[in-house]
Amino acid sequence: MDVILDYNWELFISIEVLSLGFLILFGIFRYFFKKPRYSLIFIFLFLFLLIIEGLLGLYVYRQTGEISTFQIVIIIFIIFIIYAFTFGILDFIKLDRWMRKKIGKLRGVELLTDKDYEIIEKNNNPKYIAKKYRVSSYIHLVLFITVQAILWVIGTESFAEIKMYLSDFSWLENENAKGSPYPNDAAFAIGVIWGIVFIADFIYSWSYTLFPKK
Repeated sequence: MDVILDYNWELFISIEVLSLGFLILFGIFRYFFKKPRYSLIFIFLFLFLLIIEGLLGLYVYRQTGEISTFQIVIIIFIIFIIYAFTFGILDFIKLDRWMRKKIGKLRGVELLTDKDYEIIEKNNNPKYIAKKYRVSSYIHLVLFITVQAILWVIGTESFAEIKMYLSDFSWLENENAKGSPYPNDAAFAIGVIWGIVFIADFIYSWSYTLFPKK
């Protein structure tokens, strides 16, 4: 009897509950107790639990040898969190500043610094915002192509095979790595899900350039 396999969903939900608790504590210490350094402890604990979730998904995959709904849920969640703490960090910082402004106003205290106000004023400039998101989209593009290229090189035998997959994307209709340029089901799931996230992020980032806010 493998306890982890038998109770993988229960373990995942328990970890999620703990993660939510650490995020709440992060908010309390940062916005109410004005202890930003202590609040970082809970962010690190949150990231630690994220690593545990990833190891849990990897363990279940190694034991079963197949991609199940459980692994897909974990992969989607991890990709979302990784995005939030990398390319989505700009939005997170913006949200943090907004939270400090609103909560500070409700409590009658000043939670923003002079530098925060300078950044807020700068962020009201549509050209500055558009440039910032363009740079972010370029970085995401380079990283996306690099990782995808590595996965495709591992999963294929020649450049001709790669060209074949690039000219015909019908393999995207598959539910697994068979007949695709990816080496295994895990890589297939990560590559496809990341592709969806990348397209959405790229469109969102360039919307500030194509449709600037006045």
